[in-house]
Amino acid sequence: MKNKRQKKTSSSPIWGGRFDGSPSEIMEHINASIDFDKRMYAQDITASKAHAAMLVKQEIISAEDGTQIREGLDQILNEIEDGSFEFKISLEDIHMNIESRLKEIVGDAAGRLHTARSRNDQVATDFKLWVREELDHLDSALKLLQETFINQAENHASTILPGFTHLQSAQPVTLGHHLLSYVEMIGRDRGRIKDCRRRLNENPLGSGALAGTSFPIDRDVTTTALGFDQPTTNSLDAVSDRDFALEYLSLASILSVHLSRLAEEIVVWASAPFSFINLPDSFSTGSSMLPQKRNPDAAELIRAKTGRVIGNLASLLIIMKGLPLAYSKDMQEDKEPVFETADTLALTVKAMTGMFGEITYNIDKMLAAAKNANSNAIDLADWLVKVLGKPFREAHSISGKMVKLAEKQNRSLDELSLADMQSIEPSITNDVFNILNIDIALNARNSFGATAPKNVTKACAKARLKYLK
Repeated sequence: MKNKRQKKTSSSPIWGGRFDGSPSEIMEHINASIDFDKRMYAQDITASKAHAAMLVKQEIISAEDGTQIREGLDQILNEIEDGSFEFKISLEDIHMNIESRLKEIVGDAAGRLHTARSRNDQVATDFKLWVREELDHLDSALKLLQETFINQAENHASTILPGFTHLQSAQPVTLGHHLLSYVEMIGRDRGRIKDCRRRLNENPLGSGALAGTSFPIDRDVTTTALGFDQPTTNSLDAVSDRDFALEYLSLASILSVHLSRLAEEIVVWASAPFSFINLPDSFSTGSSMLPQKRNPDAAELIRAKTGRVIGNLASLLIIMKGLPLAYSKDMQEDKEPVFETADTLALTVKAMTGMFGEITYNIDKMLAAAKNANSNAIDLADWLVKVLGKPFREAHSISGKMVKLAEKQNRSLDELSLADMQSIEPSITNDVFNILNIDIALNARNSFGATAPKNVTKACAKARLKYLK
C-alpha cells in the first residue's frame, strides 16, 4: 500500500527522476541545512560565477548562457543582501535555493550552471572560501588585540607586580613583561592561522561528486578566479576533506584557551583581595541584590565560551572519525560548529580588546604585593652565590631561613636587620641590602627575554615590527 505522501507530489526538484515520491516532512527538516548554510551565499555566488565563466571559456556552455547566469547571480546577490530573497527549506541548502531562483530569473540557462560539478565539490569550495575569509578577519582582530597589549606594555615597562607560580608570589616582574607574554601567545595563534590558510588554499571545484568529470574543464581557471594557490590533486580527497575545518577549530581552541587564561587573570586581578586593576563600566555588570558589586562578567563569559569552542572541535572530530570515502551526509554537520566558533571568536576577541583598552592599573597595590610577598628571596640566594661563593643549594636554604625569620617578625625580607641576617649566615655584609631593593633586583634581570624594564622597552619595539607592520 502506497503512503499518502507519495501520492501527493512527484519527485524532488533536486534529485531529478530517481524518485516517484517526495520526502516526508520530518525527512525534509532533518535533511535541510538552509537555516545555517545560507550564510555562505556570497561564496556560493562567487564560486558559481567562476565556474560559469570557465564553462564558457572551455566552450562547454554558450557565452549567452554565461552572461545570463552571471547577471542572474548578481541579481540574486542583491536580493539576498536587501532582504527580499525567499529561502525555502524544501530546497535543502543555499546552493539549491540560489540555483532555483536563478532558473526563475534566466530559465533554462540556469540548468547549465551545474554542468561538470556536483554539490559535493560545490560545498567543499564554498566552505573553504568561507573559512578562508573568516581566518583573514580573525587575523586582523588579533593584530588589533596585540597592538592594544603592546601599547599598554610600553606604558608600563617599569610597573612592578608580583609574578606567580601556583598562584603564589614567585618573583617580581614588570606589567609590560606580563602583557607581552600574551602578545607572543597571540603571535603563535596568528601563525597557526596563516598555516591553516595556506594548507586549505587548494581548489576543490571540478572534482565532481568524487571522480572528476568527462567534460573538458580547466581547473586552473577557477583556481585563479577564486584566489586559490592550486587545484586539489585528488578528487576523492577534495570532496571528502574537512581537515581544514578541523584545523580551524583546533587553532580556535588553542586561541580560546589563551583568551580564557587571560580572562582568569582579569577575574583574579579585579577581585578585592588583589585589586590590581579597575574594570571599566563598559565591561562590567552590577548585582540585582548587592549594590557594591562590580562583576567581571565579560571576562567570565570569555572564559566560559572556551568550552563551547573546544566542544565544537570535539564534535567535528567525532563526526568525521568513522566516515568512509567519499562524501556522507554526516558531513553536512560540519558547518554549524565552525559557524558558531567563528561568531564566538569574533565576539570574545573584540571584548578582550575593548576591556584592555580601558582597564586601569592600581600600581601602588601591585608594588606593595610584590614587596610584601618576599619575592626577592631568589635575589638574596643569587647574591650569596655570586658574592660569598656559596653553592646554590646552600644559598637557597639560607635564604629560606631568612624568609622564615622575616615572617615570624611580620616583616618583609629587606626589613630584617643585618644582625638578624648574620645570625643565620655570619659572612653576610651590609651590601646585601642593595640587591634586596626591588627596583635594583628587577633591573638586574636583563638576560635575553627577561623582565628588566630596558628589556621590555626593546621588546615592545621588536613586537611592533614583528606583529604590527
